[in-house]
This record gives sequence, structure tokens and C-alpha cells, in this order.
Amino acid sequence: MAIAKAERLMNLALCLLGTRRPLSKHELRESIEAYVEAFGPARGGAASGPERGATGSDDSFNRMFERDKDDLRELGLVIETVESLDGEIGYLARRDSNRLPPITLDAEEAAALGLAAKVWQQARLAGAASGALQKLRAAGLPEGVDPYEAHGALEPHIPVHEAAFEPLMLACRDRRPVAFDYRKANAAQPEQRHVEPWALECWRGHWYLAGFDRDRGAERVFRLSRITGRVRSRGGRFGAPVPDVVTVRETVAGWAGETADRSALIRLRSGAGYPLRAKATAVRELGDGWDELEIPYGHGLDAWLVEFGPDVVVMGPAELRADVVDRLRAVAKG
Repeated sequence: MAIAKAERLMNLALCLLGTRRPLSKHELRESIEAYVEAFGPARGGAASGPERGATGSDDSFNRMFERDKDDLRELGLVIETVESLDGEIGYLARRDSNRLPPITLDAEEAAALGLAAKVWQQARLAGAASGALQKLRAAGLPEGVDPYEAHGALEPHIPVHEAAFEPLMLACRDRRPVAFDYRKANAAQPEQRHVEPWALECWRGHWYLAGFDRDRGAERVFRLSRITGRVRSRGGRFGAPVPDVVTVRETVAGWAGETADRSALIRLRSGAGYPLRAKATAVRELGDGWDELEIPYGHGLDAWLVEFGPDVVVMGPAELRADVVDRLRAVAKG
């Protein structure tokens, strides 16, 4: 099985960083599995380029090696070229030339990164976050500051229950097209969609994927809970440009019907419902422990308001009030 380019570059970088003396192309070809697998063992070690007696295999190796070396340098690895007394060319990457400057963090920065590391609940991400936190402490965490304790009242979590989250997150990172079956709201059967995934974002407790829908030739937003079955990878590259800024929340809000000229009027108990207050376009104090808020009105607002229970009273529009009352009655019966 062919070894991925990323693994080949990693092995080459490790080999150049781990050596105490310059290594020739011949030695690197013999040491790195991807080169041996692709071109077989080198024939003699005197030539360090496509010079005398080079076969087609040698030419191909030399081209790949030069591309790999250029890629590593573009990524920031400092690779030295050294000529020995007998004229042989060798390569190495000195560790002192490839060290990052010291990381310095103040208490607030360290606490913020510590909280971010604590967010993820999935097992695969939890391990990476824990390892990053240990490196954070070793690299620059101020003495006596524990990011978990610095904001002990905060317990951040990003709940992810959909099986599609992890493969889509990786596909967004790797810019890899995917296919999945998607059931639209009120649709009886799911449809297959072919998507170039751009970004994932959580909005009102639900995860959404924004990307380019190849079947419809346009940007689309997909709710992960409506993806059925397995997310499947597809070969090839993205055919549509990725926007510099992917506004998932604004797109979902527009899809949900929230607009500046369509508002709901609610009464909210003083000191309660911070998420509603953050969403409000207008707030008026009524006294007696209540405030009046205007908030954007769109699909799904009734279900959101029900979550605040007795702290919220819907004043209008009438259909929203009726929907909230119906949901509360259903909860009471259940």
C-alpha cells in the first residue's frame, strides 16, 4: 500500500533532525520506507543526483526528493546542504536551527487555553486536549496558576451526539469532499448529498455543517442530526472556492426565517435568560421583577423559549404564543 505524502515528509523530517552528520541522498533513500517502497533500494551511493549511470528509478527518486525537500523548507524546516571533502552532498536539519522561541503566557491567556482544552467531551479529542494542556503547562503556564481552577465557576462543554461530527470535522480540516444521506425537515426519505465541507458550528444546541453542495451547485447548510448513515469520503479536490469567512450562524438564522423586521415580544424574569438577552434587539425594564424583550423570530424559536420555563412569557405574535403553550402542555402531560 502506498505511503501517504504527509507520512513520507514526516519521516524525512525526523531523519534529517535525528542525524548528527549530513546524510546523502543514497542514505536517505535507504532509510525511509516510502522511498524504498516506491523506487526499491539504491544502486550504489556515490552519485547524489541524476548524474552518471542514473536509471529511470533514480531520476524519479531524485525528483521526488527535491520536491519533498522544498515542501519541508516551505513548511519552515531549516535544511542545510553540506559538501564533504570528497565532493559528496549531504543534508541535515540542526535542532538548534529548528527550535521555536520560548512561549510566554500570562495568567488570563493560560486560563483561556486551559478552558478550551477542557471543552471537548469526545474520547478521541479529550486525549489530544489533555496532551496539549500538559505541553501548555510545560511551555509557559505561570507559576501557581491552574487553568481549571482559574475559572472554577465555568464548566464549558460542547455536546456532540451525532456520529457524523468527527468524520465531518476531519473532512473540513483536510479539505476532503464527502457524501452522506440527508433527510430534510418534513421529508419522508433521505437524499444523497455530495458536499465540499467548509466549517462546523454549534447554534442553539445543534451542530451545522456549511459547505458547497455539488448536486445543487450552491452553498448549503446541513443540520448534523438529519444526516443518516455513514459519512463517506470522496476523492479529488474541492471544485468551488472556500470563502475567507464562513458565517454558519448567520446562514442558519436566515434559513430559519430570522430577519431584523420579524420579531417576537416576550417578558423575561429579571436576572434570568442570559442567552435571550444576548439575542435581544431591544430590552425594556417593566419593574416587579420582569423585563420586556424583542428578539428575532424564526423557525425553532418556540422550542428554545420552552427551555426557559416559567422565566418567560410570550406576548406575541399569536402563533408563537400558541406554539409555546402547546409545547408546555405536552411537557405537562408527559
